[in-house]
Amino acid sequence: MSTPLRIVFMGTPSFAVRILAELQQSQHQVVGVVTVADKPAGRGQQLHQSAVKQYALANNLSLLQPEKLRNEDFIADLTNLKADLFVVVAFRMLPEVVWKLPRLGTFNLHASLLPAYRGAAPINWALINGDTYTGVSTFLINEDIDAGSILLQEQIEIGPNMTFGELHDELQELGAQLTLQTCKGLADSKIIPKIQKPIAGKRALAPKLFKENTRINWALNAEDLHNFVRGLDPYPAAWCALWSTQKETWLQFKIYRTSLTNEKCLRQNGPQAHKEGILFPCGNQTTLLVKEIQMEGKKRMDSKSFMAGNDLSIFQYSQK
Repeated sequence: MSTPLRIVFMGTPSFAVRILAELQQSQHQVVGVVTVADKPAGRGQQLHQSAVKQYALANNLSLLQPEKLRNEDFIADLTNLKADLFVVVAFRMLPEVVWKLPRLGTFNLHASLLPAYRGAAPINWALINGDTYTGVSTFLINEDIDAGSILLQEQIEIGPNMTFGELHDELQELGAQLTLQTCKGLADSKIIPKIQKPIAGKRALAPKLFKENTRINWALNAEDLHNFVRGLDPYPAAWCALWSTQKETWLQFKIYRTSLTNEKCLRQNGPQAHKEGILFPCGNQTTLLVKEIQMEGKKRMDSKSFMAGNDLSIFQYSQK
């Protein structure tokens, strides 16, 4: 058994919580947790606690929430924790004065097979690009984003209909185990870091998702759109705007759970009812079958429920 390590964990979202829980339940000692400061959110602009903070409070873990990572008081607090290792999962870019503190260094768990998909949304983009496999990587943090030397990696297959939510959960479990393996390997001095070799092309980067780059372009072929939708399901969700000839206005829709079909849509500029869902005409004379949909102001529902209360013929891609 390896020597127990004193670990400071840094992270923010729910993905990071699973890894933090695994560390806390291991032989290692989590001596501190660092997460983002509380931020106002929602209509009431009430202060929102990160998922990692909520876990830390519930488990009586020492918590730090610095506004600035170069703050002298924060650096002093980190130093006083006398950590052997910092573990980072979905946090902020760290300055050198922070990541150089522990004797074993600072490593990050990233949800891709680096150097592929450096950036904020690696799980989403692997699906959007139609990859058949992905994985998780641990790497030593340096001055560049997601570019440090790789420690360990683990691969997983991606099913043709797997969604972001499903892949997220599988990678979360895989990442928890890889984190423990990395801690053991570093403690035993049995890991040889491997320098990353950058790649080019669409798999190189995984940029942050915004409303602008999650909008559906129905001119793309159905296969590309199927990958696009499942890569954003359930969050942040692929969306489109359809013109309502009845209300004479644009309405926004979120699209979920699609599948490919050989059925042809008789309409060229809007959705059509089908016994298995809603047919949407796409580029290259292809058709996408939508199983779940959400109209603005309404809840997410299966296609049959939506069609029971809505006439699809009033919706079209363009205003005429």
